[in-house]
Amino acid sequence: MRIEINPHHPEPRKIQRAVEVLRAGGVIAYPTDTVYGIGCDITQKKAIDRVYQIKQMPKDQPLAFICPDLGDIAKYAVVDNQTYRTMRRLLPGPYCFILEATREVPRLLMMKKKTVGIRVPHHEIALALVRELGNPIISTTAAWKGESLNDPAEIDMRFKQLDLIVDGGYGGLIGTTVVDMTGSVPMVMREGAGPVEGIF
Repeated sequence: MRIEINPHHPEPRKIQRAVEVLRAGGVIAYPTDTVYGIGCDITQKKAIDRVYQIKQMPKDQPLAFICPDLGDIAKYAVVDNQTYRTMRRLLPGPYCFILEATREVPRLLMMKKKTVGIRVPHHEIALALVRELGNPIISTTAAWKGESLNDPAEIDMRFKQLDLIVDGGYGGLIGTTVVDMTGSVPMVMREGAGPVEGIF
C-alpha cells in the first residue's frame, strides 16, 4: 500500500494513518532529508526483526533511529556539553551521530560497544511521523543490492513485505554523514550528504 503525503505540509490525517500502521507493529518506508528509510516503532521487537528480514541484514548490523528533536535524545544517549553543542548546530540535518547508549535503547539496536546511531532529519514527513508516534522510528536505508532507491514506486515493487510506503515524492541517493562522538576525539565514519567541513 502506498500513500502520497505532501513533503512540505504533511496532511495530519495521512500521518495518523501511517502512525496507526507503526503502532500495530508494521514496517514502513518513508522519506528523510537524504535517502528513503525503512523502519518501525522502536518499541516493537517483532517489527524490528522484520526490518532485518526485509533488508536481509545480519543481526549484528546496527540500526539507527530517528528522534523528533534534541530534547528526546538524552533519553536514549549520553550527551556531554560539547557533543550537545555540535549536534544543536547541525540538527535537524543529514547527519547520524554515534553516541553512548542508555538503558532505554533496546538491546537489538545496540552495537557491541553499547553505542547507538541517532538522527534528527530535516524533513517534515519524517518529523511529523515520529512526533505523532511518540517514539523513535528505526532508520535503515531503502536500498536494493547496495543501491539506494529514491522512487517510492520502485521501493513498493522491490519490498513487497512492507506494510506501507509513505510517498513524499522522489528522495535523495546520498546517505547521511556518520559522526562517531564516543571517543575523546570525534571522528567522521562516513562522508555523506552532510558537509564535513566545520563539523568540529
